[in-house]
Amino acid sequence: MSKIAVLIGSLRKESYTRKVANNVMELFPEGYDPEIIPIGDLPLYNQDFDDENRPPEEWTTFREKVKQCDAVLFVTPEYNRSIPGVLKNAIDVGSRPMTDSVWKKKPAGIISNSPKNLSGFGANHHLRQPLVFLDMPVVQQPEVYLANITTLLDENGKINNEGTIEFLQTFVDAFIDLIGRYK
Repeated sequence: MSKIAVLIGSLRKESYTRKVANNVMELFPEGYDPEIIPIGDLPLYNQDFDDENRPPEEWTTFREKVKQCDAVLFVTPEYNRSIPGVLKNAIDVGSRPMTDSVWKKKPAGIISNSPKNLSGFGANHHLRQPLVFLDMPVVQQPEVYLANITTLLDENGKINNEGTIEFLQTFVDAFIDLIGRYK
């Protein structure tokens, strides 16, 4: 069984991003266990807490959950042409102390979305930058930018376009292949 940490870059409980994540989690085959790991309760990263050996309990819990996973799926909206602060904070919390980063060598997949036409391109590419530094191999193809997300979800939060579902399945398949290479 491969555990997949799913980090959602939006805190809204009914966000489009959360709905996309829920749809994609259903596409993983048997033997893969995607689990949303909450990031909204993580205190802002402050290295003093680690230096003084008194990290907040939320950091410790988060770090342990991610360590138990074989890979990480990031699903994020685009905020101001970049990633949301809550997602960057989670990345920073998991990266410290640097000698014990929870991210090192964990395969990653990125899905970005936007209610507009630009489709989260900025968020997707900005997220790739810290992942390179953190030594996380990332699915390169297909890149997933979901534009006009409001039109791709029905009233129940399900993706209503078969072509999009098929495309997301090719992404999941590529992610599974990447995970297999690092397991």
